[in-house]
Amino acid sequence: MKVNSESGIALVITLMITLLMSAVAVALIMATTVETRIASQFERAQAGLYAADAIVERSLDELLRVADWNQLLNGSTQSSFVDGPPDGTRTLADGSTIDLAAMLNVANCGKTAACAAAEMDAVSDDRPWGPNNPRWKLFAYGRLSDLLAPGAVESPFYGVVMVGDDPAENDGDPTLDGARDNPGSGIVALRAEAFGPGGAHRVVLLTVTRAQPEIAIKVLSWREMR
Repeated sequence: MKVNSESGIALVITLMITLLMSAVAVALIMATTVETRIASQFERAQAGLYAADAIVERSLDELLRVADWNQLLNGSTQSSFVDGPPDGTRTLADGSTIDLAAMLNVANCGKTAACAAAEMDAVSDDRPWGPNNPRWKLFAYGRLSDLLAPGAVESPFYGVVMVGDDPAENDGDPTLDGARDNPGSGIVALRAEAFGPGGAHRVVLLTVTRAQPEIAIKVLSWREMR
C-alpha cells in the first residue's frame, strides 16, 4: 500500500467547488430577492404619497364650501367622502386592518387609547405647541378607488384626512379659529394619511387658507411627516 496515495483527491476538490458555487448561487438569489422587496416597498411608498395628496385635493374643494371653519375644528362638519361612522376598523386590500379611532388618537397624543386633554396639550417633538396643539378631527376617509366614478381610479390605498387648528395661533384654544388679529386666523391644518398593502403608510401635513378673493384654497405649507 502506498501511504502517500492521492486517490480520491479529485472528488474532494469537486465537492468543495460544488459547495462554493452553491453558496454563491444562494447569495445571489438572496440579494436579488432583497432588491426586489426594496424596489416593491419603494414603489408602494411613492404610491402612498400620491394617494395622500389625492385625498387632500378632494378635501380642499369641500373646505372652500364650508363658511365657518369652526365647524371643521369641532368636528360637526365632515366631507361627503366618508365610508361610514368615524370609528371602527377598515379592511385594506391585502386583508390587514386599521382602526380609525386608534389612528386619530395616535395623531392627537401618540397612543392608540383615548386621549385626555392634558395628553393632547403635552409638548413633544411632533406636537411642540402645548395648548395650541391641533386636536385633530376626522374630515374625509375612504378607499382611494372610490374617489371618482367606479373604475376611474385603481388603487389599493385607504386615505384619511384630519382637520385641526393652525398651531401658529396663540389663543390656547385649538377648537376655535383665532380672531382676526391672531397670526393663525383663517388658517387650518390638514393631516392626510394613506395606508396600503405590505404596511405602506405615508403622512402629509399642510396648512391652508382661503385665497383672496375667496374662490379658492391656498396651500401655505406642505411637508411629509416621517
